[in-house]
Amino acid sequence: MSGVVGPAPAALSPALEDLLRVLALLDYNTRLVVLTTALLGLASGLVGTFLLLRRRSLMGDALSHATLPGVGLAFLLAVAAGSSGKSLPVLLLGAAVTGLLGTLLVLLIRNHSRLKDDAAMGIVLGVSFGVGIAVLGVAQDAGGSAAGLEGFIYGKTASLVRSDLFLLASTALLVLACVLALRKEFTLLCFDEAFGSARGFPARRLDALLLTLATLVTIAGLQAVGLILVVAFLILPAAAARFWTHRVGPMLGLAAGIGALSGWSGASVSALFGRLPAGAVIVLAASCFFTVSLFFGRARGLAYRWYQHRLFERKMDRQHFLRAAYECLEGCYGRDHRGGLPPNRPLPVRALRANRGWSEAEWRRMLRQARREDHLERVDRGHLLLSEAGYGEAARVVRNHRLWELFLMKHAAIAASHVHRDADAVEHLLSPEMVDELERELDRRDTPGSPHPLPTAGAEARADPPALPR
Repeated sequence: MSGVVGPAPAALSPALEDLLRVLALLDYNTRLVVLTTALLGLASGLVGTFLLLRRRSLMGDALSHATLPGVGLAFLLAVAAGSSGKSLPVLLLGAAVTGLLGTLLVLLIRNHSRLKDDAAMGIVLGVSFGVGIAVLGVAQDAGGSAAGLEGFIYGKTASLVRSDLFLLASTALLVLACVLALRKEFTLLCFDEAFGSARGFPARRLDALLLTLATLVTIAGLQAVGLILVVAFLILPAAAARFWTHRVGPMLGLAAGIGALSGWSGASVSALFGRLPAGAVIVLAASCFFTVSLFFGRARGLAYRWYQHRLFERKMDRQHFLRAAYECLEGCYGRDHRGGLPPNRPLPVRALRANRGWSEAEWRRMLRQARREDHLERVDRGHLLLSEAGYGEAARVVRNHRLWELFLMKHAAIAASHVHRDADAVEHLLSPEMVDELERELDRRDTPGSPHPLPTAGAEARADPPALPR
């Protein structure tokens, strides 16, 4: 019995096939470039985190520009010795020497003059770049060909070889080992250098070690992204991670991960589109991570902060509405015969709105929020009635407000006629722990009476309103 043979499956399109080859790292050159740039991103994220926390983000710029004279001088010395001058180890050695000299110069200016960090880094950056351009100009007239040295300025990611991968891998391992071993010391150096010095920590040596690590990462990244773009690679992953956390440990992990993903994704996109330079695409990928973090970061993102601000505004509106309702209850009905809390009875809407001077739109927004949060039982015929939960929350809000008023009157000597406004600006920030502290300080466990006349104590507010229909 013969079967029916269906059509052969269609072959993958060339674009999809190229994408799968790049993602699977099937090509040797692609695999080499992607792994090298990912390691560079990991090391840059770790070092850049401490540079950012130490407010030395410009240091990467100064160090990268300080390596340029070393490249030119190493080329000239190699040519004078009879070599072609294109030996990568020789050029990187020259970059390392002048980079470390630039680091030493920044420390000397900072420690032995009145100039601050930013001025010292700016001086080294400008002078080094000027000297480097001059040396490269001289190298053009040297006996050997200087063509290709500009690759250290803009980067030549596509020309990475296995030795570059080993260099980046060893640099990343060294940086990771130093960060794991000295994370506590580096953190103390970033946040309180004076305290660390007083406790016996070698602050200057730790500072020099941190800058040395930054120099090593900069030199290792010259061939990948160039001395201009390596600055962004040092700053962007750490800056993006800062929007997600307030803790140093998670920030280090996030910065390393963002740096590695930036290198991976940028090199992959450059492999798919051959006309796009890998160094620039890597930095653009890091910029995309930074932009997403800027808006949606959990700790400092703009969208998250806007959302938190909106929640705080709603909290303020709720507390203003409930406190106004409670004060109207006191003004209309007074407290019970023992001086306790006023009864929860219907309130005239006109008196309640006069307490705060709300517009019609604001008033309707308050009512919608009160209904949504189950603080309002009913509104009918110009009167409203708080629910049991709303009345309890109103009593709590008023109690916190008046405890803070009494504290300001007792310890800040603020007059009773002015204390209401000052307390109104702070009461929304009182935590339960602060309220407990106020109770102990003032020795009050009840809800105090208002130390100033209530705005709803007029004749209209005191009129006995009719009960709401059931």
